[in-house]
Amino acid sequence: MTTTRSPSSRVLFSDLAFLAGYFLLFLFLEQLLRLLLLFRNSDLATAAPAPDLIQSFVVGARFDLIVASIMALPLVIGLLFPQGLGKRVWARLWLGITGSIVLFLGVTEPEFYHEFHTRLNSLAIQYLKEDPATVTSMIWYGFPVLRYLLLWAVLSAFYWWGLKRLDRLTRKMAPYPRWWIRVPVFLVVLFLVAWGARGTLRQGPPLRWGDAFHSQDLFANHLALNGAWSLWKAAFSKSKKQVGKKWLNVMPQDEALQLTRDLLLTPSDTLLLPDQYPVLRRHQPAAPLTRVPKNLVFIIMESFSAQFVGALGNDHGITPSFDRLAKEGLLFDHFFSNGTHTHQGMFATVACFPNLPGFEYLMQEPEGQHQFSGLPVLLKSRGYQDVYVYNGDFAWDNQKGFFRNQGMSNFIGRYEIENPVFMDPTWGASDQDMFDQALKEIGRLDHDWPFFAVLQTLSNHTPYALPDPLPVEPVTGFGHLDEHLTAQRYADWALGHFFEEARKQPWYEDTLFVLVGDHAFGVRKQASEIDFLRFHVPLLLIAPGIRERYGSINHVTATQMDVVPTAMSLLGQPFAHQCWGRDLLSLPDGDPGFGIIKPSGSDHTVALLWGEKLLVKPPTGRLVAGHYQLYPEPGYREDDEMAEKNELRRKLYAYISTAMRALLENRTGVPEEFR
Repeated sequence: MTTTRSPSSRVLFSDLAFLAGYFLLFLFLEQLLRLLLLFRNSDLATAAPAPDLIQSFVVGARFDLIVASIMALPLVIGLLFPQGLGKRVWARLWLGITGSIVLFLGVTEPEFYHEFHTRLNSLAIQYLKEDPATVTSMIWYGFPVLRYLLLWAVLSAFYWWGLKRLDRLTRKMAPYPRWWIRVPVFLVVLFLVAWGARGTLRQGPPLRWGDAFHSQDLFANHLALNGAWSLWKAAFSKSKKQVGKKWLNVMPQDEALQLTRDLLLTPSDTLLLPDQYPVLRRHQPAAPLTRVPKNLVFIIMESFSAQFVGALGNDHGITPSFDRLAKEGLLFDHFFSNGTHTHQGMFATVACFPNLPGFEYLMQEPEGQHQFSGLPVLLKSRGYQDVYVYNGDFAWDNQKGFFRNQGMSNFIGRYEIENPVFMDPTWGASDQDMFDQALKEIGRLDHDWPFFAVLQTLSNHTPYALPDPLPVEPVTGFGHLDEHLTAQRYADWALGHFFEEARKQPWYEDTLFVLVGDHAFGVRKQASEIDFLRFHVPLLLIAPGIRERYGSINHVTATQMDVVPTAMSLLGQPFAHQCWGRDLLSLPDGDPGFGIIKPSGSDHTVALLWGEKLLVKPPTGRLVAGHYQLYPEPGYREDDEMAEKNELRRKLYAYISTAMRALLENRTGVPEEFR
């Protein structure tokens, strides 16, 4: 005798079959998007072992399952209803809309990752919050938007068709079973979907981003993540500031303070008001130059990666102007940005404060209203005139508000540039227009008084809108980087044109020029857990007699934190400051140099560079120690047995903890009596 399921049981199981089919369909499409991400960034995958890339798809399915399970939860609850999912109109509508949104995010990710070397995170949110019109324009002109929209439409249409097809294949028309059948089935399905939403059966925390890190290759690890999941975590996780404040408790306050002072104070420093300020000190510069500079010009170059600078051994013909200038000045070849976004590069280089976890966009935060120990504070009290020339909009990143609060008064942006050769609808005028305007603005100053100028370029930024015709030959042979490197070559040309004209000015011989990249960009090789090549930028100091006094190249490891104290030192007078870097020209013999670096966005990874040693602290998981090299070829070797690992950990923790406390307690500036 055979038994058959009742019609009511069959209709319940038909709803379960529909749910199971939805999961398979959604996971299939997510894996297709992961394959697209791999294809678009295939150059980054060349160093990853094939088994690791395969494992990325296996691990990635667990993150995809989390998203699929969260989307399915309303349908699971529907199993309790007397009619179950009914005609499934609302079920298909819910899954269709939410699934299309997730697919849209997946379609945007290949280009986002290509640009930032990270999955979708708070950086995407920050961009949209900053200026939606500008960001929309940048995306429209910088990326193949229509192609990706078409792809999204195709994937969404297939997804909606698949849901409808599943509905037809699994539909059974009969009364739904009684509650004593529905409830046990609901509980079993709820458990399974809840397990899927956790991504793991282990006790304790659900699946975390650290679980994706199964490989020694950074791209393979990132490939395993899910962009919708990472964006969700960034948007709805704990306040970034609260995460950052955890650093206050990583070690006793007094111990952290003393270690930080040991890091930052040199034999040329005298601590001031030690009970009130953490690192306030008076600095006595080394022997001055034969001709002490009167003026100071900071030139901050957008996305000026050291990996394509000829003077640093990477002679691809991208930076001939910079290379010529390097023969006149002092070049630092182990120099790094503190972040991977212009925002961090600006407040680190000019305001001399580090890029801290939770405060990556400091210029927009309430704490950005504090006084810092940057150029405006240190020079305005000495009677220096100031001018800040930028070919973009100062409203972006709140630059004008932040630097005006720090003491700058003369801002020349895209709307003040006279007769521009080229105006990009997204960002503004070209680099050559910015430099030409800078010459005019400096010429209008009273040259009986000293001045300092900040000149910030922008053309080497997506969408790389450049003048037509170009004054340089387009770069070829670098694949997807051709357009980026053409923009870097153009920015270099504009820099060279500026110096050609500046040499003719009466103030030129009395001026110290500081040339630095705001950050680098992703290249084919992702070295180490933090991809340190994205931080590698040049620093070049040009002034009469500087090579005779300090040589042509300096190998000390340094970051943008060190720019202000080094530049101030070359002006020849003692000064009080509270910079979180050091005068690189006053370091004792044998000092390898150090720097703290951190990516942009919600990635709370931080790292300490100590000479050519590297210690990376992920948000969760173990510390990773290793040795990096920049020359003759970039490389990295992990060394978990490094003897100095624990000591480097203590230095890293102390520095961030002390800087965080100073920021939160508003003890980052220089008192009036010491200016």
